[in-house]
Amino acid sequence: MWERDRVIVLGHRGYMSHYPENSLLAFRKAIEAGADGIELDVWLTRDGEVVVMHDETIDRTSNMSGKIKEMTLEELKGADIGMGERIPTLEEVFEALPKDALVNVEIKDPDAVERVAEIVASSNPERVMVSSFNLDALREYRKQDDTTRMGLLIEREEVVPMVPKLKEELNLWSINVPVEAIYMLGLEKTIGALQWARSIGLKVVLWSGNDALFYRDDNLAKLKGLFEGVITGDVENMVDYLKGLGLR
Repeated sequence: MWERDRVIVLGHRGYMSHYPENSLLAFRKAIEAGADGIELDVWLTRDGEVVVMHDETIDRTSNMSGKIKEMTLEELKGADIGMGERIPTLEEVFEALPKDALVNVEIKDPDAVERVAEIVASSNPERVMVSSFNLDALREYRKQDDTTRMGLLIEREEVVPMVPKLKEELNLWSINVPVEAIYMLGLEKTIGALQWARSIGLKVVLWSGNDALFYRDDNLAKLKGLFEGVITGDVENMVDYLKGLGLR
């Protein structure tokens, strides 16, 4: 499902530029707007449920406060995350989306690994990519599930030399690279790094903490041919832009 002849577009925490991030509404709207799938973040609740939320606490994105790991699912369901939406469980996301929608599960909480693997196993693993910045979380996930696609999230240059070894150890499918790398490393070095990653059999998925950077200085156009996927908060803009580049 992930091998396509066009660049894959994933809604970053859903269609977060228009709807509450990491909500079922944002996920559904991302697909309706033309995304191939969505990216989300997971944590384990106090009572062992996997919920979808970016931060360690619910303070920023809801009308309540508290640490997810110190709250039960019932308590978390009392929070409004905007537009009347409630914090979803990972199972609810799989149930709410079309069966062919791709799902990138970013593991924020290493304690969630075992339960995430169980949920993925029962929710068509072919549609899933598991990712994390946390190497221990990825290693633990591989003990539970050795076949689901895995992406290594990269935010520090120091991780790059470790990539070939990690590719073999973790059976990596992709490296998930911030477009900010262009400004940290320079364009030429970034292009070289992506070419190198693809030469050793890895896919490249681009993400950003600031969607404007995809378009600034024609960054995506300069990286054309060097990436298989983009994680974006504004799905419609990205789909239209990639069409203009002949990548959709």
